[in-house]
Amino acid sequence: MKSSQPSASGTDFSETPLDSEAVFEGRLLRVCRDRVRLPDGNVSTREYILHPGAAMIIACPDPDTVVLERQFRYPLRRHFIELPAGKIDAGEEALATAQRELREECGYIARDWRHLATLHPCIAYADERIELFMAGGLTEAGSALDEGEFLEVMTLPLMEALDWVREGRITDPKTVTGLFWAEKLRRGEW
Repeated sequence: MKSSQPSASGTDFSETPLDSEAVFEGRLLRVCRDRVRLPDGNVSTREYILHPGAAMIIACPDPDTVVLERQFRYPLRRHFIELPAGKIDAGEEALATAQRELREECGYIARDWRHLATLHPCIAYADERIELFMAGGLTEAGSALDEGEFLEVMTLPLMEALDWVREGRITDPKTVTGLFWAEKLRRGEW
């Protein structure tokens, strides 16, 4: 596969897949191991994760406030403060995922939606993408968490959430990125 990104030197560093095997297939992730031909002709191994993608929402009850969630994340065995987000189901459009997750997890329906960006949080080992949306004109509709899902919804002034990033209270990179986007948008810089 050829890169579509510009190159300063024009050199193509693409790798060519020779064969692929699924090492693990779970409910959410698939782990693969490929043999690839490198640009110099040598052969190497690449291990990576296939992920269905996710949608993340910067939901603003008013221009200066954001909706956040606090939930336990098992791999690190601790609670994290995050922007609402969720996995894109098979055949589902990213906007539909964002709308569903905001309603199910946070209990809000948004009148206004804007797609902001596509993020690739783990480019060294996964194909995951996160579609980032801004949601405004919120109406409370009551949450409907999935079975086995436990979280606390909170609203916080955007500037306080950014202070929490600086203080290390918010460390999730997708949330940090989303909050920086929200700040740029709030200031009219983007």
